Amino acid sequence: MNWKEEWRWLAAFAGVFFGFYFLPAGQPRFDGAITEALELTKWYTREHVALCLIPALFIAGGISVFVSQASVMKYFGAKADKFLSYGVASVSGTILAVCSCTVLPLFAGIYKRGAGLGPAIAFLYSGPAINVLAIVLTARVLGFEMGAARAIGAVVFSIVIGLAMHFIFRREESAKAIAQADLPEPEVKRPLWRTSFYFAAMAAVLVFANWARAEPSDAVFHAVYRIKWPLTAFSALALGLMLKAWFAADSKKLIIASIPALALAFLYSDLPILSFSAGFIGLSWLLNSSGEGELKDWFVASWDLSKQIFPLLIAGVFISGFLLGRPGHEGVIPSAWVAGAVGGNSFAANFFASIVAAFMYFATLTEIPILQGLLGSGMGKGPALALLLAGPTLSLPSMLVLKSVMGLKKTVVYAALVVAMATFSGMFYGSFF
Repeated sequence: MNWKEEWRWLAAFAGVFFGFYFLPAGQPRFDGAITEALELTKWYTREHVALCLIPALFIAGGISVFVSQASVMKYFGAKADKFLSYGVASVSGTILAVCSCTVLPLFAGIYKRGAGLGPAIAFLYSGPAINVLAIVLTARVLGFEMGAARAIGAVVFSIVIGLAMHFIFRREESAKAIAQADLPEPEVKRPLWRTSFYFAAMAAVLVFANWARAEPSDAVFHAVYRIKWPLTAFSALALGLMLKAWFAADSKKLIIASIPALALAFLYSDLPILSFSAGFIGLSWLLNSSGEGELKDWFVASWDLSKQIFPLLIAGVFISGFLLGRPGHEGVIPSAWVAGAVGGNSFAANFFASIVAAFMYFATLTEIPILQGLLGSGMGKGPALALLLAGPTLSLPSMLVLKSVMGLKKTVVYAALVVAMATFSGMFYGSFF
């Protein structure tokens, strides 16, 4: 008998027993936190799984199948031109209006295809941080200085954190560069422009379906919002035509897969999410029934990523809701503690704001009304910027997923860099404004 293993079982049994024995069920704070955890998880599954996560998983699966390793290494590999790779990665958020959880499958896709750690991390940070609409709304609601500081800080952060990660893990990156140099040049199955158009269509589906409501004063954003679903449908149609013309999708199966989405679009035009969801169910059936080849590989890659990422995200969202609640609702940690700890511009206030932001889940744009309320409760401007720079890019759910993708050590270092830079940036900003 392995007593070491048996003692682990005994410790686990004892932990579960005493955990339930002393469970504070019936206490208002505990019961409210459970309710908030369930409410946040319910909201996340309704608002983000179908519209954000599923398209992102399909894009990530497509990256692993349709994007050659040579292409990834050329632009993001360990030996790629640093100015090009970091430049492209640092402004990717201007195209992808996604949250910290939605960008994870895309990061996993390019990282597993051989992207250098530095450029991949720059992409990971910038994806949710450099959201044009979020920066515009920050400037309108919280002031021009805060919006400008957020925009500049996000671009600088993505590059600096990426370079720092590359330097810290430079031995691994050097070994990766040597290994990539020995790889044979893979056969290119189709021109790069075709693959680019395919990903543009998929990205358009993701971006337009999640286009946030804008005020009429923001003319361009408001105009796009009014026609977001027709634009999404047009992008999906373009994707279908590409699958037929360039990826040898079966015409009959393509038509059959699209019928439920079209029918629901006409029958329930006021609930476009039904048609949107049916479209991805049809796409899954089309890919899975295509036999051996690229389309089946696309489905398998997307499904494998789903099994890896989805359970961790749901668990992380639940825990985040239990600890910190939702905007306007408290979790087990009282919001008064948070508001009282982020007044002024001390190191402690900025550090606390960065830590809380790193663990709390922020959907795209929700950080703005949260900050508006906290500023009204006495939050300093420095800690406010620290929260803006750390919050949208980190969360407990994202850290759980990152651990499974790149390991515990890299995840801890990445989170520590974000928190540290957000803390000192907040102190610097708060000393002037």
